[in-house]
Amino acid sequence: MPMDLRQLEYFVRVAELGSFTRAAQMLEVAQPALSRQVRALELELRETLLTRTGRGVVPTDAGRRLLEHGHAILRSVAQAREDLHSQRGEPVGRVTVGLPPSLARRLTPLLIERFQQEMPKARLEIVEAFSVTIAEWLGSGRMNLGLVYSPASQPQIEVEPVLEERLCLVGPTGSLPTRGGIAFCDLARYPLVMPQRSQIFRKLMEAQAMLSQVKLNVVWEVSSVPVILDLVRAGYGYAALTDSALHSQGSDSGLIEATIHSPHIVSTLCVVQSASKRATPLEQRTMELLRQLSRHVCAAESAAA
Repeated sequence: MPMDLRQLEYFVRVAELGSFTRAAQMLEVAQPALSRQVRALELELRETLLTRTGRGVVPTDAGRRLLEHGHAILRSVAQAREDLHSQRGEPVGRVTVGLPPSLARRLTPLLIERFQQEMPKARLEIVEAFSVTIAEWLGSGRMNLGLVYSPASQPQIEVEPVLEERLCLVGPTGSLPTRGGIAFCDLARYPLVMPQRSQIFRKLMEAQAMLSQVKLNVVWEVSSVPVILDLVRAGYGYAALTDSALHSQGSDSGLIEATIHSPHIVSTLCVVQSASKRATPLEQRTMELLRQLSRHVCAAESAAA
């Protein structure tokens, strides 16, 4: 049996999610049928594509090579289909959007509501990830669009700035000055709870610390904005975040923020897309929604602060 697009899509989804169960749920097919199709693909190619582990499945070396080809093939097929349908002025197909944790909770319901109203025949998949991961997935074809903070220059992605946000020091209520903010040189006095070194807020802070010859006191490294805020509330340290990150988890009871100045640390929120292909009508409409809604959410949070 020759390899077909359905088998390829099934394999790609299983490899991305690391689970036959989750892939079957997303694809809305029975798990035994999904397993049979992936096995048929392995037999056709005479390669083992997936290896089972205690936590799911991972691609083999052959599977990783096929995954790269699969992303490109499925993207080309989707673009061809969408180009044909766009002649009727009706966006169709599937678009995957990456959102950073600082915005995902507030932005997702608004994006889904507008997407459903304006593009009822299209499908939207939202993935929450840090900016570095979103940029990587865009370059590899695993994602169509994303919102990213201060992305590094990469030939694989196109970047459009949307707005700028200043970083603030966030701490328990009563622990920071209510006026005047915090000078960067004074940050050495504060124990910090920060994400890993690859995350953009951490990069911005450490770059300025090197220039200012300030030694940051990072006491905990946590790769989750909600958990960072929980730790700050509990008194384990302070965090350097934007307004949107602070207010992204709903109620900010128990926390206070002070703008970091001298200098201000500015993070630029950008809409990013792959540079390797022309944006489809569906992607163009979705990009416009991301621009509008991200500006709306950040403006509303700044006004409420």
